[in-house]
Amino acid sequence: MAFELVAEQSALDRLLEQIAGQSPVAIDTEAASFHRYHDRIYLIQLSTAEQTWVIDPLGVEDLSGFGSLLADPEVESIFHDADYDLRLFTKHYDFAARNLFDTRITAQLLGLPSIGLAALLQTHFGISPDKRFQRADWSIRPLTTGMLEYAAGDTSHLVELRNILRQELVDAGRLSWAEEEFRILEETRWEPAEADPRVTFLKLKGARALERRGLAILRELYAWREETASTLDRASFRVMGNEVLLALAAKPVHDLDALGRVRGVGREILARRGEEILAAIERGLAVPDAELPRFERGPRRVVDPDFDARVDRLKLRRNAAAERLGLQPGVLCPNAILEGIARLQPGSVAEMVAVPGMRDWQREAIGAELLAE
Repeated sequence: MAFELVAEQSALDRLLEQIAGQSPVAIDTEAASFHRYHDRIYLIQLSTAEQTWVIDPLGVEDLSGFGSLLADPEVESIFHDADYDLRLFTKHYDFAARNLFDTRITAQLLGLPSIGLAALLQTHFGISPDKRFQRADWSIRPLTTGMLEYAAGDTSHLVELRNILRQELVDAGRLSWAEEEFRILEETRWEPAEADPRVTFLKLKGARALERRGLAILRELYAWREETASTLDRASFRVMGNEVLLALAAKPVHDLDALGRVRGVGREILARRGEEILAAIERGLAVPDAELPRFERGPRRVVDPDFDARVDRLKLRRNAAAERLGLQPGVLCPNAILEGIARLQPGSVAEMVAVPGMRDWQREAIGAELLAE
């Protein structure tokens, strides 16, 4: 895989000058959420139709020139599944993208059976990416030649793939569908998830099986695990897995010997953090009965047979249209939009503009079918 590594500011400046005015360009990033607690961009891949570069953002002082490229409405930026890339760009650099083309969205709107990049590269070019690096730690330095070649492969064929898929959109009469989705994608921004460990512990799979005392212990262990992971900048599960937290919450231990016998508690964590873990357990055991956490009951759903019947009819019509168009039903029109239609009960396709989340292309493609009696 031919590529040029850009690992210093002067090289990046030359690159941006070299490709000024060229369009389209293909872009991808590599992060390290499988290894790090605080995710960020550790590599940026950039390709034109003729050449590929791998940019090391840890080696340059100023990426603003790249941000300007991304925001240039005259330069089409090609991604495959841009959502997370764009979120990280806005989170860490306040970069916003314009004039996007997303090959994953395109593949969905064409009804292709497999929409992953590896599948598309295999189908169109007979290329099989090396799976060894799918979960590589891109935060390490130096990166191996194999890792860099793998990263370069993510964009080196994207321009050609875009050309193929775009023509298929034109042939299918769906280019306007994709362009609407791309415009919406341009507004993607980083939205912090609920981060309070005093609340998010309840979302762990298996937490509902615990008694309230166990929930109190789980809350303390989870808070300890997240704080430790943040301090170490290590993925949470690499500090302690959820199954170990749940096991300790269900059957708390009180000394290091017992803790060391719990499956999943490694020697390193026992030696370095054992006392902290025991202290978290004791905090959970000390919570007064009146203050033990519980799962709050959600609002009871009001049964509305007429509404449910309307949704069911809409699903049948949507599913029939999806089969006719060769699309997955959820791609053509998600259930949430069908529920919005059933709730609003528009009298015409024009009135569907008030349905939250419904696209123009969806109204044009199947609006009349959904309203048919």
